Amino acid sequence: MPIHPTAIVDPGAAIAESAEIGPYSIVGADVEIGPRTRLTAHVFLEGPLSIGEDNLLFPYSTVGVAPQDLKYRGERSRTAIGHRNRIREFVTIHRGTEGGGMVTSIGDDNLLMAYAHVAHDVRIGSHTVLANAVTLGGHVIVEDWTVIGASTGVHQFCRVGRHAFVGGYSVITQDVLPYSNTVTAREAKVFGPNATGLKRRGFSAAAVEALHKAFRLLTHSGLNTTQALDRIGAEVEASPEVKELVEFIRSGRRGFVK
Repeated sequence: MPIHPTAIVDPGAAIAESAEIGPYSIVGADVEIGPRTRLTAHVFLEGPLSIGEDNLLFPYSTVGVAPQDLKYRGERSRTAIGHRNRIREFVTIHRGTEGGGMVTSIGDDNLLMAYAHVAHDVRIGSHTVLANAVTLGGHVIVEDWTVIGASTGVHQFCRVGRHAFVGGYSVITQDVLPYSNTVTAREAKVFGPNATGLKRRGFSAAAVEALHKAFRLLTHSGLNTTQALDRIGAEVEASPEVKELVEFIRSGRRGFVK
């Protein structure tokens, strides 16, 4: 396998023959690296960590190190990364803790731009984009097809629903609804469905219109959440997207961005 002579690889690491370890990279014990994954240069990996196939890690990215959680006591938690992810310069990804399921996980086909931070016990789905300097606090859940704009901070335990778009420089302290277009000035506000993104991904006009009606009841009707959900059930077509939106709200613990 191509390992640069300046790289340091622990004998306890398991590296596929087609993986590539670039100059000055450090790979610790209990690290698994799948086929065709490439560490360009100056990448630091610490186990227990599993990285799948066809990933590309850019210089100065750091994956699998101990979390910045004062409750962490060295428990043998881990980090799991799927396939075809691009992890750009200075990204930091911390492993899980006992209080959060012991694992930080990232799915497939994600782009983490420079300086993004993924804290302990975060779960990121697939096909997401975290722009430059996005910060995810511990225990955050980011679902599939989400885009989070540059320098956005997401508070611990918040969820960002599927197909949501979060504008840059947002401060997210509550759940972000699936399919929503959420932008902040000083506080986060929902401006309706993520219509452009949903159309690009093949959602029908009827599905987008049903979401538009649901968001209008949730955010512009003056109703409280219970009243708005009742009205959605009575007045809005029960499409799969609307059902997912309603279930997302009902299962939340922190409220959601309006």
